[in-house]
Amino acid sequence: MNFNNIIAKRAKKTIYRDGDYTIKLFDEDYSKSDVLNEALNHARIEETGISIPRLHEVSTHEGKWMLVYDYIEGKTMLELCKNDMAKYDDYLEMFVDLQLDIHSKRSPLLTKLKDKMNRKIELTDLDATTRYELHTRLESMPRHNKICHGDFNPANIIITPEGKPYIIDWAHVTQGNASADVARTYLLFCLKNDKAGGDKYLKLFCKKSDTPLQYVQKWLPIVAASQSVKGKPEERDFLLSWCDVVDYE
Repeated sequence: MNFNNIIAKRAKKTIYRDGDYTIKLFDEDYSKSDVLNEALNHARIEETGISIPRLHEVSTHEGKWMLVYDYIEGKTMLELCKNDMAKYDDYLEMFVDLQLDIHSKRSPLLTKLKDKMNRKIELTDLDATTRYELHTRLESMPRHNKICHGDFNPANIIITPEGKPYIIDWAHVTQGNASADVARTYLLFCLKNDKAGGDKYLKLFCKKSDTPLQYVQKWLPIVAASQSVKGKPEERDFLLSWCDVVDYE
């Protein structure tokens, strides 16, 4: 394996290109179980037929875990949008259509979204009353079994020169209610200081999926709370500001 060509750096991981392969190399202190779970999640998504890079290898390098995937030649949807804002609406249409396609698939062995969110809400330092209200609202939401990416944003979509999209980064995938996944994507727009883009995305998704806007908004406090424990101080205060169990309009 060649580790000379770094193409990206993330928290506790570095991404390399080695010819036709992408290598995701994790830091030494990265959880072994999390690496293996990410590989298992990716393999399960491959089986659904969703357009993703193939996973070829799970191994170690100098005591560090690594995952080896196909290298996909192209640019992220985020890069393409920034380089050609005239096509922003076209990319947004593609973005929503890709998410709808993901939600149309099933993978019954994936972690259940409600179980994961209940665990994360309990890990927050929110007061007991707020946690109780969040757990209660979560339990009241309909149980679905749709595939939910968990980190669906334009930076996780690579588009080849021929125009074929590939969706990457399946570490957080679950099965559950699609509107929770949509609420997460909306919050990701807001975290990037693009509330206008988030509002436009949310309205388009609701229109295409015939989902009431108010229904997605009911998920926002739940999703914000569950995401606030991810260890990003710069995001935590923003996310916690959404955790009051009220109706957002």
